[in-house]
Amino acid sequence: MIKGILNGLKTYGNSFGLVTKLKLWKYFAIPMAISFITAIIIGVSAYSLSDNMGHWIEQIWPWEWGKQAFFVFAEILSALFIIAIGFILYKHIVMALSAPFMSPVSEKIEAHFSGTNHTHRETSFKAQLWRGIRINVRNLSMELLLTIPILLIGLIPVIGLISTVLLFLTQAYYAGFGNMDYTLERHFPYDKSIQFVRKNKGQAIGNGIVFMLFLLIPIIGVILVLPLSVTAATVQTIDLLEADTKQQLSTSQKNKQLS
Repeated sequence: MIKGILNGLKTYGNSFGLVTKLKLWKYFAIPMAISFITAIIIGVSAYSLSDNMGHWIEQIWPWEWGKQAFFVFAEILSALFIIAIGFILYKHIVMALSAPFMSPVSEKIEAHFSGTNHTHRETSFKAQLWRGIRINVRNLSMELLLTIPILLIGLIPVIGLISTVLLFLTQAYYAGFGNMDYTLERHFPYDKSIQFVRKNKGQAIGNGIVFMLFLLIPIIGVILVLPLSVTAATVQTIDLLEADTKQQLSTSQKNKQLS
């Protein structure tokens, strides 16, 4: 899996140049706007709700002494919780709504590498949007189920330190999952796409790590995260599909020889 993660990271190297070479920037205008607006809404929500949650958590402290210090702690904890959930929601909202715009980009990149304009499966704007919503609702549910116990582990002294790493890798995996599905949508139905990403979870994590790091860059990060991460994911997914096809052909030939 470590090799897969490194491959996922490596594919970002030529992403900016490839987007420019193929003149794909215009396709990212609406997704960039979706990304920016979603980030602002989540940021404002985290700022406004952390105070209210802090006061709510403060009520479990029964003593007067140390109450102010506990409130500060509760407010910080609330902000971190909201930001963690915000990151999760951000990814899936942006990816789901951007699906109809990212699928054509992925298709053009694949056509560039294959040297043909052939598409594997014709899908409409509505079908691409529904696929994006379906995949991301499923991933959101899975990610929340994993995130809650990870956050609880974070409350345990010493052991809790690994929760930050686990939380980051979990978010990275599902970010990479969403980016890879823009290409897989043309090759596999829903269930087989999930199986394919599970098989190549290292590549998904590698792609998602850079995705998550981009979000830490103010303003520029949320603008550039989709163009570069989707381009990188498309390139690596094409390579994985080709390797998978070759492996299947090799296995098929060996079976024929044995029979």
